[in-house]
Amino acid sequence: MRAHLGDQLVIESPATGSARRDGEIIGLHHEDGTPPYDVRWSDTGGVTLVFPGPDAHVHHIEQPGGRQAPSRPGMDEAGVMSAATPPDGTASPGDIGRRVAAERTRQGLSREEIAGRAGMAPDYLAYLEERPADPSLATLIRLAGALGMTVASLRGVGVEAPPGQGQALLHPRLQALRPGECRVRLSTHGVGRVAVSTPDGPAIIPVNYEVVDDAIVFRTAPGSAPAAAVGTDVAFEVDHVDEAMSQGWSVLAVGPARVVSEPEAVRRLADRARTEPWAGGERGMWVSVQPRRLTGRRIVPASQ
Repeated sequence: MRAHLGDQLVIESPATGSARRDGEIIGLHHEDGTPPYDVRWSDTGGVTLVFPGPDAHVHHIEQPGGRQAPSRPGMDEAGVMSAATPPDGTASPGDIGRRVAAERTRQGLSREEIAGRAGMAPDYLAYLEERPADPSLATLIRLAGALGMTVASLRGVGVEAPPGQGQALLHPRLQALRPGECRVRLSTHGVGRVAVSTPDGPAIIPVNYEVVDDAIVFRTAPGSAPAAAVGTDVAFEVDHVDEAMSQGWSVLAVGPARVVSEPEAVRRLADRARTEPWAGGERGMWVSVQPRRLTGRRIVPASQ
């Protein structure tokens, strides 16, 4: 089902096939015109968020110039499509949906329970949790109340705060990662932290890094704090925290650091570098850390 602003949403009576209720679509939540819609009902004048079911269809109102809004492929003549099933059959939740699903699961509540509290259809809640939806403020207020959250937390306000300030899982489990899993996580990251000893004491510095032939490599400037790693054993750490799911993982690599000075090796590293150092400036000194010990852990629900 697809609509334009100003179109009419008609809810038919299943017994007679005649219009049971109708209203003007005054708000769209997706650029392609798919549900849900903000509808101003003709009988009450009130505005509600509507997730149309199979008894609903859109009546396209003529656009300026006498043109009617074109129908879209994938619909029948009445414009009916199952609202609970995405057109491509895939699921790709948005951030709000992930937060709703995570908090609902954390509280041990079903979709039916939360939908009942929020005064919405369970199918619409499923849509929010499974698709990148953009619900209205009214919907967010009802959902936040049903979950005992704030609208700000549902929207992800506070993402600039230090990670890990959210709520922990009800039954967390700390799971050790095998070396192969550590390598996979290490190779998919781009920012890590190197722990070094400097004349001013221990320091932990974030750096952009690459993994080349199982070695951790990063660029820095001679005389900088990360350059102090050269010629010593260092610890290098990467991690990821998923605030919405209250989960996370970390990988720690320990090994000797050396400067890469051979011209051919430097050219090879420069060719394979996918990003520039975020800190900018002249950072032409390549440092390589060859892990001798690789360990990792992750936090998961006890049921996994």
